[in-house]
Amino acid sequence: MPDLELTSTAFAEGASIPTKYTGDGASVSPPLAWAFVPGGTRSMALIVHDPDAPSGDFVHWLAWDIDPETGGLDEGAPAPTEGANGRGDTGYMGPSPPPGHGPHRYFHELHALDADLDLQPGASREELEQALDGHVLAKAQLIGIYERPELPEI
Repeated sequence: MPDLELTSTAFAEGASIPTKYTGDGASVSPPLAWAFVPGGTRSMALIVHDPDAPSGDFVHWLAWDIDPETGGLDEGAPAPTEGANGRGDTGYMGPSPPPGHGPHRYFHELHALDADLDLQPGASREELEQALDGHVLAKAQLIGIYERPELPEI
């Protein structure tokens, strides 16, 4: 069986994330689809982050309790349970790198799990990663790029 696969109809691996899914647009989550889920998978978890942020690795979305049988998440759809993003809010936060900071990579990391996680909504990335420990059957990744041009001087 092929490895777990994560794709989006909004952007291809390594391609630019359309403005609609960013802080410069509607900031809705992009549609995501997965395939080749390993046997024994009970739930899925998702971490979306920007390792290129000036403040360090910035979390844009933490999601878990996702039913593997759905095959994906629709555009703008919340996950069953969501954690705290880098601003401390729950849910998806679209890319919004500093203007003129260059291209940023947005890693969408999907985890197939052999268990349902006992984790409360609003949990941090550290709490989610700790809960994932020992339960990951497979992992898939999709990277999108977003860059904001430098603002013109006034």
